[in-house]
Amino acid sequence: MAFTGTSDYIATKELQLAVNAAITLERPLLIKGEPGTGKTMLAEELAKSLDAPLIQWHIKSTTKAQQGLYEYDAVSRLRDSQLGDDRVHDIGNYIVKGKLWQAFESEQRPVLLIDEIDKADIEFPNDLLLELDKMEFFVYETQKRVVAKQRPIVIITSNNEKELPDAFLRRCFFHYINFPTPDEMRQIVDVHFPDLKKQLLDEAMSSFFELRDVPGLKKKPSTSELIDWLKLLVAEDIPPEALHNKDGKTTIPPLYGALLKNEQDIHLFEKLVFMARR
Repeated sequence: MAFTGTSDYIATKELQLAVNAAITLERPLLIKGEPGTGKTMLAEELAKSLDAPLIQWHIKSTTKAQQGLYEYDAVSRLRDSQLGDDRVHDIGNYIVKGKLWQAFESEQRPVLLIDEIDKADIEFPNDLLLELDKMEFFVYETQKRVVAKQRPIVIITSNNEKELPDAFLRRCFFHYINFPTPDEMRQIVDVHFPDLKKQLLDEAMSSFFELRDVPGLKKKPSTSELIDWLKLLVAEDIPPEALHNKDGKTTIPPLYGALLKNEQDIHLFEKLVFMARR
């Protein structure tokens, strides 16, 4: 069953090809792109379209690769031994299964999301090379080998905060999600707001892409921020005329806090608007 997107997720032809190629090759799909372009949502919608279980591993700066396999809870075992609990005789009672172990044990082929892998230490991807390649690992405490019942579909996302090791990249199929074109963005907006008035959509799209084109922005507004902004415009019943001046010049958009997320960008945009008015 090929992935073609879902009713809630518009996937470009290039993204569809990348997903299906990674599934065919049985390699992890490494997805990069601007924050807010739907990288995490891809895994969620892929699982939905395949009617497959979704196992999500959200990576933090403190996350270690071992946590994805398993963790040994020595503290609980020590406490139980002091209390005379019979559970202490089976060390397996203190092995906490990680996300990879859960994916390996799944009866149905799951979608495993490793989200924002670039947040972790630089050695994190290298520490998972063997497990993602061979789909197995060894539990030293119990002297048992865990082997995947079937190879999960692995989606790995990155915001490009740091470079990933070459050895890791070699094992992945790579795709960069380009920012949607205006036509693609209209399709995405239509999924969320099928009854949005055309004039409001036209003015909002014009303001949004003009804002993204402002040179020097520290953080350009993303797809998810456009959706949030449109939701506010509809909720507050903002008229389309409020998004542009009568003379057609750029103006500061209402509720711009949904689009611009730091004071430097707000000051820059206000300065450019002031200069344009002069």
